[in-house]
Amino acid sequence: MSTIWLGIDDTDSPEGGCTTWVLTELLALAREEGVDLIGEPRLVRLNPNIPWKTRGNAALSARFGRGRGPRRRLGEVSGRPLWSYRDGGPLRALRENLFLDRAWERVRESSRLGEAHTDPALVAVRHQLPAQMYYRAVREVVPVEEIHRYLDSVGAVVHAEGDGRGVVGASAAIAWPGRRVTWEMIAYRPLAHEGARRRVDAESVRSVARAHPRLFLSHDPRTRRLLVTPHTPCPILFGLRATDSESPLQARSGVISEPVDRWVLYRTNQGTGDHLRSRLAREVGPFESGRVSGRVLGEPRVLHGGHVRLRIEDSEGTALETVAFEPTKTLPAVVRALSPGDRVVIWGSRDSSPVLKMEGLRVVSLVPRWSAPSPPSCTECHRPTRSMGTVRGYRCPRCHRRYPPEAAQRVRKPPTLRTGVYHPTPSARRHLAPLGPEA
Repeated sequence: MSTIWLGIDDTDSPEGGCTTWVLTELLALAREEGVDLIGEPRLVRLNPNIPWKTRGNAALSARFGRGRGPRRRLGEVSGRPLWSYRDGGPLRALRENLFLDRAWERVRESSRLGEAHTDPALVAVRHQLPAQMYYRAVREVVPVEEIHRYLDSVGAVVHAEGDGRGVVGASAAIAWPGRRVTWEMIAYRPLAHEGARRRVDAESVRSVARAHPRLFLSHDPRTRRLLVTPHTPCPILFGLRATDSESPLQARSGVISEPVDRWVLYRTNQGTGDHLRSRLAREVGPFESGRVSGRVLGEPRVLHGGHVRLRIEDSEGTALETVAFEPTKTLPAVVRALSPGDRVVIWGSRDSSPVLKMEGLRVVSLVPRWSAPSPPSCTECHRPTRSMGTVRGYRCPRCHRRYPPEAAQRVRKPPTLRTGVYHPTPSARRHLAPLGPEA
């Protein structure tokens, strides 16, 4: 016997709802049923290119059992604390079965059933699923039937509505190994307020971000946009993301907002770049992501709207087209400054088009920049010569001495670009986009 892992996914729709909120309902249910949370609830972002996702393509998981040892407060629902235990033992079979049955009932009650793209699923297993299941789900399009067959082979409890796609995300959330982690404290508003304008004081968010430097993506200084609040109809009021687990808890009380109905701290894979791996250009398939190294081919081309298209050639000699979109702000400016021969590493994602949508880049090396050819000075008169026309060379206006075209003078210019990593402006970054200078 062992503790039980539970994963859920696909409970929301474009019209509203939130799978993280549904997990808070399960955490409250567990408390009611005398079942303990072991470790932290997990918010796991998956392949950001999936065409049937609703919003951020997040799945949730948590581990339950009989708590042992030290406990820690990780949230509050209905005015009562949610406790997490560091270790745990198995539940009695009757209690476990009852809890799982009621958990599925709660998932169905809390989902946006009947709305587009809402196919809720719950998966429960006694042992954590293989990490490869997570890495495939964050980087590829995984066949639903394949996951169902595997879960059946390990005796998992599976509940699903609709097309059953939610089983893929629910399983991947359980399989996430959690080797690289960040944290997010999410505060929720009452369901009755869903769809109404959120009231969160922007200056208080900027203040807590200054006071807690491990918080990240709280606001965008360039666009003045607040990043802790979603812009979709859902129960989330605000979320504080950080590279440690204490900063969001400490900063929570400093955010001035409308009343908070409940809050929970999640362990997450946000900011880890787990959806990216180094690939050749031909290996980045439809609805996949990758990191491609190559040499710049040709001059960057500015498109309508300020987007910039760039072609690079990888180590196999395969050309890849990529686009830096104007809303990323920093990336188009960097790409415009590149020249043929520069070496770069570009990461991004594809849809059905073969063009890679740029999410960031590292400038590895730069070829020398030279000024445009200028007429040479006359060696006799020391005066500037004048061009006699294309490929005809130059002539001194005073002594009429002639010089060939190759006598033109070129001056090496200092580069306007530095080597290093360049990220989009914060408001244009994806949840999974890697943090830091070594992306």
